[in-house]
Amino acid sequence: MTRELDDAGLLRFSRQIMLPELDVAGQEALLGATAFVVGMGGLGSPAAMYLAAAGVGTLIIADDDDVELSNLQRQIIHDTDAIGDAKVASAARTLKRLNPAVAIETVSTRLGPADLEAQARRADVVLDATDNFTSRYAINDACWAAGTPLVSGAAIRWEGQIAVFDPRRADAPCYRCLYREGSDEALNCADNGVIAPLVGIVGACQALEAIKLLCGVGETLAGYVLYFDALYMDWRKLRLNRDPDCPTCRR
Repeated sequence: MTRELDDAGLLRFSRQIMLPELDVAGQEALLGATAFVVGMGGLGSPAAMYLAAAGVGTLIIADDDDVELSNLQRQIIHDTDAIGDAKVASAARTLKRLNPAVAIETVSTRLGPADLEAQARRADVVLDATDNFTSRYAINDACWAAGTPLVSGAAIRWEGQIAVFDPRRADAPCYRCLYREGSDEALNCADNGVIAPLVGIVGACQALEAIKLLCGVGETLAGYVLYFDALYMDWRKLRLNRDPDCPTCRR
């Protein structure tokens, strides 16, 4: 759904509207769009903040955790005063301060497959900002069933990756084509650590890919995986093909 900008919106987003690829039409497409962000941690924090600041009209944010002191090293959507609060409540406050016009819907419970699919069907784009394979598989499957593009991010230690999985594209791979069932669940920040700015870089890239999808501009990472080595400031973009034996996207 496309909505018209008012005078305040034209001023707020003027630097984006200057871009010929975006213009007023693209900004109004963002205003009428819904993004579903799963996870309000290190990746979801910058992703949601940039989506709200850039003018996405509706954000559905989901997380069933509370803010802890150890989160604050990297989860920049929360602050010290939010310790003990639900992450979605803390995040909603920050997002509203960034852009009071954004509509925020919060989900503070862990969603099962049917609920994930229902939210994916409501959204124009889904951002996976979780930190475990079980959730990533479930989100991937929900997006594929709903036909909604998925922007996936991951970060651990000094390494990050971003990918777009778009079921609307013929022969597009999905997350299970990248990581098959049985991948190492121990690969998470709690057990391995992560440098603070890394999640900001990856989360910002997720927001950028989501904006491109919503506005139909540029070329997304669909069909590719972008890897980032922060220790050596090295980026690698690798092609990802569909797995003919994938249980999700071969259907």
